Amino acid sequence: MELSKNYQPSQIENKWYKSNLKNNHFRSIPDHRSAYTIVIPPPNVTGVLHMGHMLNNTIQDVLIRRARMLGKNACWLPGTDHASIATESKVVAMLKEKGIEKSSLNREDFLHYAWEWKEKHGGIILEQLKKLGCSCDWSRTSFTMDKHLSDSVLKVFIDLYNKGFIYRGIRMVNWDPQAKTAVSDEEVIYKEEKSKLYYIKYQLIDSEEYISVATTRPETILGDTAVCVHPEDDRYKHLNGKSVVVPMVGRVVPVIFDEYVDREFGTGALKITPAHDINDYEIGLKHKLPVIDIFNEDGTLSKEATLFVGEDRFTARKLAENLLIQEDKLIKIEDYTNKIGYSERTQAIIEPRISMQWFLKMDQLAQPALDNVVNDEIKFYPSKFKNVYKHWMENVKDWCISRQLWWGQRIPAWYAPNNEVEVALSAEEAYKQFKLKNQEITFSVSDLKQDEDVLDTWFSSWLWPISTFNGILEPNNPDISYYYPTDDLVTAPDIIFFWVARMIMAGYEYRKDKPFKNVYFTGTVRDKQRRKMSKSLGNSPEPLELIEKYGADGVRIGMLLSSPAGNDLLFDENLCEQGRNFNNKIWNAFRLVKGWTIQNIEQPESNKLACDWFDAKLNQTISVINDYYNKYRISDVLMTLYKLVWDDFCSWYLEIIKPNYDKSIDRITFHQTISFFDKILKLLHPFIPFITEELWHHLNNQDENKTIMYESWPVASAYNEQLLFDFEETFLVISALRDFRNINNLGAKEEFSVFICEKDKKASKFDSLIIKMAKIKDIQYLPEKPQHLPSFFSGKTEYFASVELKISEEEIKQIKKDIEYYEGFLASVNGKLNNEKFISNAPPQIVETEKKKQQDAMEKIKFLKEKLNKYNQHS
Repeated sequence: MELSKNYQPSQIENKWYKSNLKNNHFRSIPDHRSAYTIVIPPPNVTGVLHMGHMLNNTIQDVLIRRARMLGKNACWLPGTDHASIATESKVVAMLKEKGIEKSSLNREDFLHYAWEWKEKHGGIILEQLKKLGCSCDWSRTSFTMDKHLSDSVLKVFIDLYNKGFIYRGIRMVNWDPQAKTAVSDEEVIYKEEKSKLYYIKYQLIDSEEYISVATTRPETILGDTAVCVHPEDDRYKHLNGKSVVVPMVGRVVPVIFDEYVDREFGTGALKITPAHDINDYEIGLKHKLPVIDIFNEDGTLSKEATLFVGEDRFTARKLAENLLIQEDKLIKIEDYTNKIGYSERTQAIIEPRISMQWFLKMDQLAQPALDNVVNDEIKFYPSKFKNVYKHWMENVKDWCISRQLWWGQRIPAWYAPNNEVEVALSAEEAYKQFKLKNQEITFSVSDLKQDEDVLDTWFSSWLWPISTFNGILEPNNPDISYYYPTDDLVTAPDIIFFWVARMIMAGYEYRKDKPFKNVYFTGTVRDKQRRKMSKSLGNSPEPLELIEKYGADGVRIGMLLSSPAGNDLLFDENLCEQGRNFNNKIWNAFRLVKGWTIQNIEQPESNKLACDWFDAKLNQTISVINDYYNKYRISDVLMTLYKLVWDDFCSWYLEIIKPNYDKSIDRITFHQTISFFDKILKLLHPFIPFITEELWHHLNNQDENKTIMYESWPVASAYNEQLLFDFEETFLVISALRDFRNINNLGAKEEFSVFICEKDKKASKFDSLIIKMAKIKDIQYLPEKPQHLPSFFSGKTEYFASVELKISEEEIKQIKKDIEYYEGFLASVNGKLNNEKFISNAPPQIVETEKKKQQDAMEKIKFLKEKLNKYNQHS
């Protein structure tokens, strides 16, 4: 196989990915090996690849590829989520472009368009993941509305209903006026924003007196049914039994007393609008207040408002302000900062709304899910997320699981003409249940109406580790028995409640076991200004463009070089360039080694030393990265391998053993180097699968149908720690000698002797390495330090060089200038330290800092003067 001069990702990546697919290298079927399983966090079917996906899926691919090399039967199951709100929104927009309103369609016709849209757009993100090199078992690709997954969802709903965990009731919910559906608490994103606080007069009946009430939402005055004050507030005690007139609408409402009111906040008086605030709703229930819903489902004002009917809620706010001014009811307006809830899916401002919904009781389901994270049966990485999880689980609320949409699993509830309900998979089953309860019923099956709502998307995906292996419908099938529980979940911390917690609940409820053993929380990908990357901000690069520019391997390295678990990744495109450069380094190193001529000659001592050292370094590195893998320090694994390859292998090892231009390398060193390269490629493969596949085939002349991904993971052998230490010391000497050359403008070809005082250091076998790598004539050991020779230090050892230093007048002037600066600095520090007042009054740490400054300045002055003295002696 011919090796191209330059590394060209575009020619390599597509070739090897196609080969992997053709040979079913990613396929997993249960067998005698231990299973290792990851289920992908299913991206929305509406989605396209973004930087968060890139990070998350690269980490999963690293883990799955290493598991294969460890001899495990690794299964990475891919798929997508039907994303009820987002997908329905996309379909509605698509229909509008065609001039079709959703309201003009029946459910069946709308779903036909939705499935059509899904088939056209739904697989885009999975195809993009292939460009990244993701080694998923694509034959297992799942979709949350596949038949067996949907059937699993409905079976679980019925089971939980029959257990008494699911109930239906009128409650205050978070309402998305754009999607026209309820959303759960976890789908509301709160943002701090500047708004206005309106102070309004509520006139007492038959009195000139009024109560001043502050509100941020004057449009909701139209739904007020009381004014509430604290029972111990002296300002309002005389109002017991009194009533006030609601501005604009003239409704007479009572003044009520409740300890909920904060006397210190605002005026100490609250307007109560039970239909449009959760706290007002609770107070309204307690005091049996009427509920007036002034909003339609789209956020416009309803006929119940009586004013501004049909106007958008924010338009109504301005109209209300104007009317209050006209009626002389507006006292003042103040700037105010408060938190506003936004729908995570549509970014619409959430409207609290009372509606009939289906709920799932969470407390009983939550307990085993809480206990088994607290006791580390399921481990979180980093562990700081345990406390976040624990707090939410200990305060978990019932889950609103119904959505007022058409796209999704329709709730299997059937209503009789008298509005009684039965939960069953079909109308026929529901009818049988009605008959069992009452033999005298007069309606037929055709009279039953199914619930119009669908289930929350998360009610599908909380079953994902089970339902994708068909563990709900067939609890003992071979796949679920073999692959469950899964091993690692890699996900973002922002769905810890939406998804992670709920999957754990489902796991213990339906498998009596954890759904996964470990959860790795990635950080958030941010730009250099620490802003979250998003298409809307325009600060997110196109992932496929990055791959085209730097290669998938380059982008993978760029993503993981600085991405410790749970910490934000400050992404810079330069990281991808660094990744590409690293791949070029490996490519060129391989070409260098394969280009050497081999001869049956004796192995030089320097080569033997280098081989022994790098063997020890490689084994030490394998031990270190195995420990990092066990602790899920994936970024540290990559950084360690990066240093091993760039610094230790390329900059040191290859430079030591590299034969001169016209000479050959000995056979022993060459074969040892090929063995090192083979292990390096295997260690790097999980991070950079394409270039390692290509070079591994070149290295071993392997059949193109074979793959590095099933090679055995290198095993760490015992290594000589003293040898590693000695080499580090040797490298420091070589680096010091190179610095000495550079500082003193000594050319690379200028040879000189190096002298060492025997009292400082003894001759060693590493001297030959120093001579070769630093390009010096020899090293001589003398009984005393030579006089009048320039010197340098490495560690505590002083080295003398047999050279005549040349220095310009400008350099001498600079040294004198530096001496003058440090002498002035030292005088200033001495002035403080000689001042008894400063010594007695300054904190001890400040005094210590000044003493350190004093010592540093004295050492710098001594060094500069000695340097100047040596130049004077040799000039």
